[in-house]
Amino acid sequence: MMRLLCTLLLLAITNSAHAHKPSDSYLTLKVEGEVVQGQWDIALRDLDFAIGLDGNGDGKITWGELRARHEAIAAYALPRLKIASEGQACPTRATENLVDNHSDGAYAVLRFVAECGKPLAAVALNYNLLFDVDPQHKGLLRLEYKGTTTTGIFSPDKAAQQFDLSEVTLLRQFLDYTREGVWHIWIGFDHILFLLALLLPAVLYRSKKHWEAVTSFRPALIDVLKIVTAFTLAHSITLSLATLGVLTLPTRLVESAIAASVVLSALNNIFPLFEGRRWIVAFTFGLIHGFGFASVLADLGLPQDALLLALVGFNLGVEGGQLAIVSVFLPLAYYLRGTRFYHRAVLFTGSLLIMLLASIWLVERVFDLKLLGF
Repeated sequence: MMRLLCTLLLLAITNSAHAHKPSDSYLTLKVEGEVVQGQWDIALRDLDFAIGLDGNGDGKITWGELRARHEAIAAYALPRLKIASEGQACPTRATENLVDNHSDGAYAVLRFVAECGKPLAAVALNYNLLFDVDPQHKGLLRLEYKGTTTTGIFSPDKAAQQFDLSEVTLLRQFLDYTREGVWHIWIGFDHILFLLALLLPAVLYRSKKHWEAVTSFRPALIDVLKIVTAFTLAHSITLSLATLGVLTLPTRLVESAIAASVVLSALNNIFPLFEGRRWIVAFTFGLIHGFGFASVLADLGLPQDALLLALVGFNLGVEGGQLAIVSVFLPLAYYLRGTRFYHRAVLFTGSLLIMLLASIWLVERVFDLKLLGF
């Protein structure tokens, strides 16, 4: 159990100082006959690390510094994306350079075109951006063809993928966004640690100001179901409202509140403030976490022809990934519930570590700092 907790904390630290948004790029391809129109959004922080953008070394990247490196960005990025059809390469060339903001900062926008010589029935992609310097980097693909959209995720072990354009169906879109939902709960370490902090006492109960082990599995299961259901209901509400454009909040406020929720849920395990009411905490802060999920979904890009289907698929994926975590945690926690190891190492020390990491996230997000050097 402690090994599992430490693994999650280590992954959270080493992947990103921002926790919710590891290194991603956003690749949009639109197939029109024999031509592929492309847009590639790449984080300035990643490009600065790879090829250098901050010309004067003052820690800030100006538009002038970015503009001076436009050709270098294209020369770096385009060779790391191979587009082919029926075994024939489709040469790419840059057409425009812009800049845009995503939920985690500024991105260079590289627009390009690939000419394949004949209409495409399938497209083969080989993506190798940043894998040599950051093996945790992911490329998020949005592929548009005749009004339908499919998605994909490129990683070092899935750098080459082929997409059959004739198979871009509503079912395929649903499954794609479900997979995206699973992936993003697994890399959303602040969401995971919030949920984990709430679940750590589920196999215990308070007696005379001390934690005691539950005597049967049933009360622990009921407590977990209440917490997970409350969290699911809450973030589903705000995820839907934000994705549909009904209600939005500033990203910085949302990310700061998410970090604060992790701090408070971990602190509650050491100095209980919400005894027996952790499901209320899960629901209250789950509303904020839903806005965080929405920012991820917005960055992926939603197909307007299947907006509701993609939203439902993504949300189900989040729940599936969440339940997978719970299914591993609960039996193990129940087995260890009566041991000194669980009380001291897992509940107390684990909560302290979660609180410490989340406190750093909170300071970073409130004051727009980068305290962690990775």
